[in-house]
Amino acid sequence: MIERYTLPEIGAVWTEEAKYRAWLKVELAVCRARAGLGEIPPKEVDELAAKADFTVGRIHEIEAETNHDVIAFVSTVAETVDSPVSRHFHFGLTSSDVLDTAGALQLRDALDLITGEARALTRLLADLALEHRETVMVGRTHGVHAEPTTLGHKLAVWAFEMERNLDRLEHAREVAAVGKVSGAVGTYANVDPKVEALTCEELGLASSPASTQVVQRDRHAEALSTLAILGSTLEKVAVEIRGSQRTEVRELAEPFGRGQKGSSAMPHKKNPILSERLCGMARILRANAAVGFENNALWQERDISHSSAERVVLPDSTVLAFYMLRTAGRILRGLRVDAGRMRQNLNLGGGIVFSGRVLLALVEGGMSRDDAYAVVQDAAMRAWEGEGGFRELLEEDDEVRRRLGDDLDGLFDPAYALRNLDVVFARVEKLKERLAVG
Repeated sequence: MIERYTLPEIGAVWTEEAKYRAWLKVELAVCRARAGLGEIPPKEVDELAAKADFTVGRIHEIEAETNHDVIAFVSTVAETVDSPVSRHFHFGLTSSDVLDTAGALQLRDALDLITGEARALTRLLADLALEHRETVMVGRTHGVHAEPTTLGHKLAVWAFEMERNLDRLEHAREVAAVGKVSGAVGTYANVDPKVEALTCEELGLASSPASTQVVQRDRHAEALSTLAILGSTLEKVAVEIRGSQRTEVRELAEPFGRGQKGSSAMPHKKNPILSERLCGMARILRANAAVGFENNALWQERDISHSSAERVVLPDSTVLAFYMLRTAGRILRGLRVDAGRMRQNLNLGGGIVFSGRVLLALVEGGMSRDDAYAVVQDAAMRAWEGEGGFRELLEEDDEVRRRLGDDLDGLFDPAYALRNLDVVFARVEKLKERLAVG
């Protein structure tokens, strides 16, 4: 259940201890695969597995001398085994057989945690969309009042985008959860290809169909790109809330806790700091995705220009995406919705947002579109300039009264613009059903 996940858990995926545990898991899986093929005695593998261990401190001590982390790891394990069976450990392997296969385990686990949080956020958005399906507000294009919409419709848009993020995360996991045990240039020179197949099967990974010394980095680039897209969705939500919390708008606001302070100098301030934080972090995810693209093109069968960067961007991006999902959920669960202010803003200018409905009504009443547009635009521009309310200015126009009569209530009712939204919310219900199955 997603409720049991905590931020330290995804951080724990990338600790030094977790890394070396993953290495050990791969090494022992290789030994068991070789035993299964009759290459080494199963009893010796059992002894090796029972004794194999390490301490991070000892690995660091040896690495300080060798300047090679895998050699230091192998030497440390050999010390703990202290038996001739240690000769089977790391036999026929190159460092990247271990690093990349173990790295796939870590990345898979991180993506699973992220997917759990993303699924929870998608459910939350779907629930909020249905809750606010009738919370009427003004829709804006170019930042300018357009036509009526509902808060529920905005939330539905985000919910379906999050579902697409779930699809991308699932595919990224499939692409990234791939191991290789194929040797120094990927030709299986010192290892039977069946060893790779058996090792990856035990670890729950797919086998790379062809590799060099490394698993190809387009896989990691896809994972990082997926996280960057996810971040852009969360940024989209945050930008909407930030904009709606402006003093002049005041339709939405992120939670503001008891005792919270907005400014050291201005006690009145309630700043959208969580939403702003999401926007800043999304930039990091996009920057890290660019590193993934750069890491794909390596010299021939391998260089190590990618590895130093991956040690930063893979942990950082996964932990950051997890944190952003958690923060977005916190914002949305505590979101403050001012429906009265939404109605007030909708009616600014005396109903200007209904200009399109009036235009169509005049055309239906027999006016040419150009003439109708000129009449409606003139009234709207005068309303913008403060010469009167849009509806009142129309009612003063003799031609408008002749075409539409004296009662314009039906044209200034948001229900007309929203009459077809039930189809969207029916799709949201279907989304919830899909999430329940998933």
